[in-house]
Amino acid sequence: MVMSVETDVLRVLADPLRARIVTLLAGEALCTCHLVEETGARQTNISNHLRVLKDAGLVESEPCGRFTYYRLRPEALDALAARLGDLAAEARTTRDSDIRRPCP
Repeated sequence: MVMSVETDVLRVLADPLRARIVTLLAGEALCTCHLVEETGARQTNISNHLRVLKDAGLVESEPCGRFTYYRLRPEALDALAARLGDLAAEARTTRDSDIRRPCP
């Protein structure tokens, strides 16, 4: 089965800690130490989750001296939001027209 980009992003965001990290990064760029402080998770755990988020295209990093700051890439969420909006519009059309597949 081929996974779509939207499915991959939803799978990545389904993890509660990654969802919390994304929520925190929506407000400001943060380094790993800030995320450890905010979430109470261990540094290695945060780093692993940031790598997954970065690989999914949701987060970008910026070196700053000894630290690396992470920020959310809003365009990645825009694409997901647009696809979910399309699905909602299709569901409204289907519901309003009462389209049903006949049973065999």
